Order: sequence, then structure tokens, then C-alpha cells
Amino acid sequence: MTIDTGDSVTIEYTGRLDDETVFDTTRQSVAEEAGLAEAQPDREYTPLTVEIGAEQVIEGMEEGLIGLEAGDTETLTIPPEKAYGEPSEEHVQEFETAELREMLGGQTPEEGSYLEAQNGSQGEVVHVDEEIVRVDFNPRLAGETLTFDVEIIEVN
Repeated sequence: MTIDTGDSVTIEYTGRLDDETVFDTTRQSVAEEAGLAEAQPDREYTPLTVEIGAEQVIEGMEEGLIGLEAGDTETLTIPPEKAYGEPSEEHVQEFETAELREMLGGQTPEEGSYLEAQNGSQGEVVHVDEEIVRVDFNPRLAGETLTFDVEIIEVN
């Protein structure tokens, strides 16, 4: 049975950047080798089940899975426009330093630190001075071409 929109698909995958850095995987051994297991000690590395067409994974992943079958292995190369897009200034927000300091209980954020917005998105502090703090809420993988080694475990 080939994968189509509406199917429930269980996969194992390893995602890499152009420089071969592993940024995500469902495989415990790969996570340990790449140092991901240490960074996310509470995460369980198990196969992922998604519904094709439900936008549970990036667009390029969904498109790449369509037409494959259980047992297939495939390498998917996904350009930024089918993954997390290109970085955009629209995702960089400015806050008054005094206002943000107050929100953070008196602490001034440092460049390179991360803040979590009320909507749950994470932003990197990219500039701090007495007046303004700039926080970049672009997705961490924006602008990156992603390569996924995928194994189709099951199709329903």
C-alpha cells in the first residue's frame, strides 16, 4: 500500500544539516552518538506516527513520504521553503529593556540567552542595550536545507 493523503504512517528518521550535524532523530543510538540524548534527557526516542495531510510534520516531509510503502527507506532533501522558511526580520521583536527586565523579575537578559513567549515559541536574545532588547523568534532551522533518512515502518 503506497502512502497517500489521509494515511497514518509510522516512521523512523534521522535529520541532518548540510554539514552532517544531526539535529533530530527517532533512534536512541543515533541520539546518543550525536549528543542529543544528553540535551533532552526526558525525551523518548521512538518511531513517529503522523497523519499525512494533517500538517503534523513539515511540508517537504509530507510530500516526500507520499508514494512510499512500508519497508521503504528513502533520503529526503528538503529546501527551506518546504521546511521552516527563510529567516525574516518580521520574527525579530524589540522590547523596551526596562519593561522586559520587569517581566523577567528584575533580570536583564543576556545576548545568546533564550526567552519563551506566551505562545510557547522560543526566541534568542540577539541584542541588549539600555533602551532595547531584540529577540529573534525565527525557527531554529529557518534557512536550512534539511536531509532526512527515513524508514517507513507501517502504513494504515
